[in-house]
Amino acid sequence: MIDIRKLKELVRLMVSNELTEIDLRDAEEQVTLRKQSTTVMPQVVIPAGSPALAMAGAPVASASRAGGTAVLEDDGTEDDSDLVAIKSPMVGTCYLAPSPDAAPFVAIGKAIGADTTVCIIEAMKIFNEIKAETGGVVEKILIKNGQPVEFGQPILLLRPE
Repeated sequence: MIDIRKLKELVRLMVSNELTEIDLRDAEEQVTLRKQSTTVMPQVVIPAGSPALAMAGAPVASASRAGGTAVLEDDGTEDDSDLVAIKSPMVGTCYLAPSPDAAPFVAIGKAIGADTTVCIIEAMKIFNEIKAETGGVVEKILIKNGQPVEFGQPILLLRPE
């Protein structure tokens, strides 16, 4: 069984170093901590036959930058099969504008090219510009400015030209 003091120390280290994920494994147990929006949720996996431990982590403050970006809510009623998704290539915090007071990189209805920057993803204090890699017209923006994103999560949908 994992020691609660060790878990608390891992959460403290995660918060003090502003990490979004920690994954530790050994022969007997696995501990994964992921920061989601405003909460760190520890997940402890112990091999079969061992007593299981389940616990929830303490709330953690999340740094969020406000932005005046228009986001179209997806109600799930439209057919998006002909649209191309631009997906996050990494885990981090996605910003739809270069700074809090700047205009967004893309807008709904705007035609973009393959080299167009669609957002910036911050991972471990490094800001990574994300390019569209395909041309088209922006149909939907699926995330909000300052929202955490996962690897492979769709950020926006394009109608190919």
